[in-house]
Amino acid sequence: MQSFRTELENPIVERDIIELERKIQLFREGKIDEEKFRSLRLARGIYGQRQQGVQMVRIKLPYGKVSTEQLERICQVSDEYSRGNLHITTRQDIQIHYVSLDRTPELWAELEKDDITLREACGNTVRNVTASSMAGIDPAEPFDVSPYAQAAFEYFLRNPVCQEMGRKVKIAFSSSESDTAYTFMHDLGFIPKIKLIDGKEVRGFRVMLAGGLGSQPYLAELAYEFLPVNQVIPFAEAVLRVFDRYGERTKRHKARMKYLLQDLGLEGFMKLVEEERISIKNKVYEIDGTVANEIVPPAVINLPDFEILDWVKYEKWLTTNVYKQKQVGYFAVGLKIANGDIKTPVARKLIDIIKELATDEIRLTISQGMILKYVPAQHLPYLFYKLDLLGLAEIGFESTADITSCPGTDTCNLGISNSTDITKELEKVIYEEYPEFIYTNDVSIKISGCINSCGQHAMAAIGFHGSSLKKDKLVLPALQVLIGGGVLGDGLGSVADKVIKVPSKRGPDVLRYLLNDYQENREQGEYFLSYYQRKGKIYFYDLLNPLADLSKVTEDDFIDWGQTAPYVQAIGVGECAGVAIDLVATLLLDSDEKVAKAQEAFEKADYSDSIYYSYTSFINTAKALLTSEGVKTNTQSCIVKDFDVNFINQGKLKLSVGFEELVYQINKNEPEADFAAYYLDQARGFTALIKEYRESVLVQ
Repeated sequence: MQSFRTELENPIVERDIIELERKIQLFREGKIDEEKFRSLRLARGIYGQRQQGVQMVRIKLPYGKVSTEQLERICQVSDEYSRGNLHITTRQDIQIHYVSLDRTPELWAELEKDDITLREACGNTVRNVTASSMAGIDPAEPFDVSPYAQAAFEYFLRNPVCQEMGRKVKIAFSSSESDTAYTFMHDLGFIPKIKLIDGKEVRGFRVMLAGGLGSQPYLAELAYEFLPVNQVIPFAEAVLRVFDRYGERTKRHKARMKYLLQDLGLEGFMKLVEEERISIKNKVYEIDGTVANEIVPPAVINLPDFEILDWVKYEKWLTTNVYKQKQVGYFAVGLKIANGDIKTPVARKLIDIIKELATDEIRLTISQGMILKYVPAQHLPYLFYKLDLLGLAEIGFESTADITSCPGTDTCNLGISNSTDITKELEKVIYEEYPEFIYTNDVSIKISGCINSCGQHAMAAIGFHGSSLKKDKLVLPALQVLIGGGVLGDGLGSVADKVIKVPSKRGPDVLRYLLNDYQENREQGEYFLSYYQRKGKIYFYDLLNPLADLSKVTEDDFIDWGQTAPYVQAIGVGECAGVAIDLVATLLLDSDEKVAKAQEAFEKADYSDSIYYSYTSFINTAKALLTSEGVKTNTQSCIVKDFDVNFINQGKLKLSVGFEELVYQINKNEPEADFAAYYLDQARGFTALIKEYRESVLVQ
């Protein structure tokens, strides 16, 4: 494993990978706490899998953009370290499964040769920044949001503000008011706007705040009607600082930004955001909005002889999978990827097709598909022909027949019932029995293997999540049916209602009941969401209730989709939210590491980062002492207050000022050299003081 150390050009990345290798070794030797190690590997995109002894590795691809060279590199890595399958996620990442933990540093080093990272793809960090897959070519977009999504990705990668938050944070950029990136379900969502100011067109965003799905979905609230583009990064950084300080850390189910917003109220939350403005690194952050417009379209080539055997399918494909770009004469082509899974031999052949017939920029979609861009009109018939040979010309891209699903019980620890095989069954029902729905995306269908909504079931017109039911003393796999979710546009959305739970094997009949009823009883031109709202939840409960009758279960109902043996509910411990680290020694070690990083940042004149590392050192050190004396902590702000109450006010420790006054100088000072030096010195002294106190207590 020595080769990657000399081949990588980026010393920061090289250090990251070497640190991962070192921590894996320490973990194997029993010298590092398991919970601490888990937190570290999650922040490097390495996630525990349902199968023991192997890992899922999540590859972070900002807004789903990937070149053919990068895709080839990912294929090589999957073949070498995994099983030759690429799984596209609803956050525009690629996951590979069944990877040995010991080989992950080497795998990461291979990816970085083509500027691909694993960093912060999992854990309590800013996850992959997503964006509309049509960004840059969308005829309805005010401007291309891709450069702004890229800037957000780069700014927060390795940023000390968001390395160890209470939970993950998700950011999305939509290309237009149609909100195809679903900003309403994100912690930070941005919708592009153009505003006329002093006779000039100014770019900005409508900003949505603190949305989320999970077990308790919450629609994002409007933070700004119009925020100039040069304020996007400063605002986001201030929001992350507030979440880091005041967000819940002990109760994982309450540790998302949406709960903090509910507790504080929008006005209270925004007041704290404004108070952070003085301490952030950049008060204004300019972003070059022209960078993403430098794409070179492919040259029109002389096509070889070929024969399309199914012209009817070709015409359907043109209708459902091909979109006019805002660039005249060019088209985007959607590829429907079943369950988001594509084998490496197929991906490699696709790479050859793209190099010949499209531009070298693939976009992965949040519906687990792919978008090819800048296809000249003359190339479309031949492109269809080539894709059809690969099985990638399936009609119905992003239609009702294009169902989103997470891996479920195939690989995920939290999966309760199968989501991939039921997806295939439901798509089969649509293609064979309801072909008219291949041409519409009005009725979206999404499936998750558990309640956590990785498959985004809570925002689907018809959603399902894995569950279970009891019949006498036996357990059978089940699906919770949700209805009525969807995108309303411009940052607004509708969350699906939980309607009824049915045995999993009756999922296809649920779909038949709903589509039949919709076709028979809707009014002229009425969309499904309007139809659901008009009829109401009780109506649909009554409609589906016969399918929930357990008096008529058969032996087949006790066998999940894709299985042959009777169902056994087996749920592991999830890692999506990261872990809480409460061991005193580990916290003090963390404090030392943060002080060292603060010193390093200071020497590079990166004073804002230095200050934040010092701040985190204060928090970890105080938490260590509180933990050692049995005081429970759940937020950083509580740690600060409780330390004063339990140690300073009782005279156990003496500081020149109260601990709260000392620590909260962070948001009362500009991030300049003098303050950074002072704050670092205070953090270093505080850590030494607490260690001395801790040792004196242990001696007693």
